Amino acid sequence: MASTPRIAVQLQPQHAEYGAIRDAVLRAEDLGVDLVFNWDHFFPLSGDPDGKHFEAWTMLGAWAEQTERVEFGTLVNCNGYRNADLQADMARTLDHISAKGTGTGRFIFGTGSGWFERDYDEYGYEFGSVGTRLDLLAESLPRIEARWAELNPAPTRRIPVLIGGKGEQKTLKLVAKHADIWHSYVGPDDMPHKLDVLKQWGEKVGRDTGEVTISSELGRKGDAERADELYQLGARLFTVAVSGPDYDLEPVRFWLRWRDAH
Repeated sequence: MASTPRIAVQLQPQHAEYGAIRDAVLRAEDLGVDLVFNWDHFFPLSGDPDGKHFEAWTMLGAWAEQTERVEFGTLVNCNGYRNADLQADMARTLDHISAKGTGTGRFIFGTGSGWFERDYDEYGYEFGSVGTRLDLLAESLPRIEARWAELNPAPTRRIPVLIGGKGEQKTLKLVAKHADIWHSYVGPDDMPHKLDVLKQWGEKVGRDTGEVTISSELGRKGDAERADELYQLGARLFTVAVSGPDYDLEPVRFWLRWRDAH
């Protein structure tokens, strides 16, 4: 396992003009972050529920061209909003767009089952239940992987799959079968148990889950002690979320200093 932690910033595409988001992407890359994420929703999740908001995947095409070094993606894609094979093709296209100059793409396919009911209701998707949404994700992931194997041209690399969530019966099984990165909000107290469950699923599906990168959320207030605990438990990717309209990246500077100290 790599010893150096990586820092991601999630630029939440809410309450801002797109120019502010574009500028924040540039500033984040210039600061030295390792990854830049948005999220896959259609309405703000905090503040004015009817405030300004932009769509995730369209935005990622612009980021693929705009950036030079950082990896990028959605934290996380909602599987239920788009056909699985279409998702694979969109991901492969972003992979190629972002490969300019190096020949290797920088897109990370972050995905999950979805949860924000307003998105479903207002855009005409069936909300269903937690179980049915997870079942759909389980059906979609093999289709996505199969489509990547058929596309011409093929992806420039094996596109990393990030799966978000912490459910022990379905989500962690999917992580064990499909994910390169597991992202959650699990804290240090619960992390050992979740990692043990993930290891058990790995044994059942025939995979060493020690190769899965553990990804965690960071607070804006600089709780380095909590981050240190997660690091000692094996977490290596850490995300700090920043919202519009101004995208204050000062908290990101704190976490980059923390990263560099490791």
